[in-house]
Amino acid sequence: MASLGHVAVGMAAGRLWTGLQRQNEPGSFTPLARSMLAFSALSLAPDLDVIAFRLGIPYSAPFGHRGAAHSIFLALVLASIATLAVRDRPDQVNSGQTRKRLWVLCAVVAISHGLLDTLTDGGLGIALLWPFSKERYFAPWTPIPVAPIGARMLTSRGVRVVMTEALQFGPLLVWAVWPRRRATG
Repeated sequence: MASLGHVAVGMAAGRLWTGLQRQNEPGSFTPLARSMLAFSALSLAPDLDVIAFRLGIPYSAPFGHRGAAHSIFLALVLASIATLAVRDRPDQVNSGQTRKRLWVLCAVVAISHGLLDTLTDGGLGIALLWPFSKERYFAPWTPIPVAPIGARMLTSRGVRVVMTEALQFGPLLVWAVWPRRRATG
């Protein structure tokens, strides 16, 4: 994936979380922007495993690209870390319930990375069930073209991948950024 889809998921989660928290003061964009940025970073985090190429770790190894870092297990660990990193707001009435909601949303966003990557049409598959299985999976339907890595993203093939993802994830991006009416009352 060219990551546009992962960013779209993060932005939509940020919009959803900000709405759930009712943090939007009239005329304030900051809580929404921070939330979208944080969830987008969470959604993109599994791809930090590309460093494995620089470290000489083979693609097919458990800690190679699309290996352990793309697993459901590590997504849940990442969601837990992200949830613990967020400080409680002083005005929160039910902090425990809010934390549970935040953890669930973080888990969905983190797990979405591996699941979306199973929809790509290249590579060796995704190690969704690591550490319980080293097997890599693809979804039965693979409509998302796999993106070239690094500078090859700037080739015509890379541009086609980005344009394809823009069409596929455009509705989610539009929903995430579409202005909302302010509540009256």
